[in-house]
Amino acid sequence: MTIRATARVEAALATRPRVTLATLPTPLQEATRLRQALGGDSCPRILIKRDDLTSLGLGGNKARKLEYLVADARAQGATTLITTGAVQSNHARMTAAAACVAGMRCVLVLTATNDDPEIAGNLLLDKLYGATIRLVPSIDPMLAVGQDEAVVAEVAAGERAAGRVPYVIPVGGSSGVGVCGYIGGSAELVDQLANAAITPSRLYYASGSRGTQAGLTFGAKLCEAPYQAYGVAVSAGEPEKIERAKRIANEAAALLKLPERLELSDLVTDQNFIGEGYGIPTKEGLEAIALFARAEALLLDPCYTSKAAAAMIRHIRDGEIHADETVVFLHTGGMPALFTEDFVKAMGPGIP
Repeated sequence: MTIRATARVEAALATRPRVTLATLPTPLQEATRLRQALGGDSCPRILIKRDDLTSLGLGGNKARKLEYLVADARAQGATTLITTGAVQSNHARMTAAAACVAGMRCVLVLTATNDDPEIAGNLLLDKLYGATIRLVPSIDPMLAVGQDEAVVAEVAAGERAAGRVPYVIPVGGSSGVGVCGYIGGSAELVDQLANAAITPSRLYYASGSRGTQAGLTFGAKLCEAPYQAYGVAVSAGEPEKIERAKRIANEAAALLKLPERLELSDLVTDQNFIGEGYGIPTKEGLEAIALFARAEALLLDPCYTSKAAAAMIRHIRDGEIHADETVVFLHTGGMPALFTEDFVKAMGPGIP
């Protein structure tokens, strides 16, 4: 990894419009008590990249993407942000928060398993941030989607009819513009590691709509990172999703006028920790939530970060990651989902 490589990336990013929404850089912290809980000296060194502390709307990884997406919306004269996601979507919650900061309207098209979802967690915050919410039925528990495209088109048409200018953000902020956020996040992390003289072998993170995957993987390539960006899938959707990651990464490269391109072989997605479906907690994920909380007072969420942490923990216990290695865990936020009835039921009365 070289400072020269990250400086080139940062110079390219500086050519793109951007609004300040996140508190950056986020800390890179050593998880010494977590390491002790997982075996001490027989466990690899673990660092946590705290993107749960980006601040916007209770924090999370989407703030990095939204800095570029909201700026692009403004450049196009937009007055309304429209996006989609599951009813407990972190991306939707943070888009609603970004709209408040930017002085824009926000309409969220959210998939739900029933017509009267619990007003808690992210959905509660969506309403507090003043978003207009349209619900559509969920069609597949393995995916975070419903029949939302027609509703999004209807919402956009309604905004135009009312004299407003809509800007549609894809699910998860996963577009070429949004990818810029984690290209920048990669440069930030690589610089932190270089300054601390740390060379981790893997960066674990939760992978959903693949915008974060595209940015982290392409960013690692551009910045000559020492680590492999190791995505842990939280929902199904291959091979379409991995193709999307490649496509939007290369769209970002074109926007930034960079010659490098991402190949499918660059992308790593572990499909073994999805469980029964998107947003459905797993036994290993619930264990990870309790372990991180007790060891480091860090709060994971049942949908994303717990599944990525479960992968890291299993790989450490199985010896796939050796004691002389260092790994980084990207904490992408998601805390509001802990405060829902579904999560409380999943944990049960005897929280471990």
